[in-house]
Amino acid sequence: MLSTRPYLVRAIFEWCVDAGFTPHVLVHVDAHTRVPAGYVKEGQIVLSIGGNAVRDLAIDNDWITFSARFSGVSQEIAIPINRVAAIFARENGQGMHFEVEEAAEGGGAVAITESPEDEPPGPPKGRPQLKVVK
Repeated sequence: MLSTRPYLVRAIFEWCVDAGFTPHVLVHVDAHTRVPAGYVKEGQIVLSIGGNAVRDLAIDNDWITFSARFSGVSQEIAIPINRVAAIFARENGQGMHFEVEEAAEGGGAVAITESPEDEPPGPPKGRPQLKVVK
C-alpha cells in the first residue's frame, strides 16, 4: 500500500514556505539515515529544510535528500521518509507528527554509518583574523 507520509511531508513543507515559516524535520536516526553524527542526540536530530539552509532539496516517496552546511562543512544528507517523526514550522511549532516504527534489524539500536572526517570540527583556536581582499 502506498504511504501517505511523503505526500503529507511535502504538503506541510509547501505550507511552511507559502506562509513564510522555516520548515524543520524531526528524524529518528538509524543505520540507513545519513546525517552528521555529531549532531544526533538520543537517536534523533532536528534539521532545517528551508531554502536558506539547504541546497538541492528533494522530497520523494522514499527519501529526503539535500546538501547542507554543518560548522562550515558541506554535507550530503539522506533521510528515509519512514524515519521522519515530524515536520513543523520553527516559528510556531505547527505541523504534523508521524509514528516511527523501530527497525527490526539490530533490535532498534541506533547506528550511523559515517567516516571520521564527517565529525564537526571543534571551535577554532586563537583570535579571529580577517583579511581585506580587493
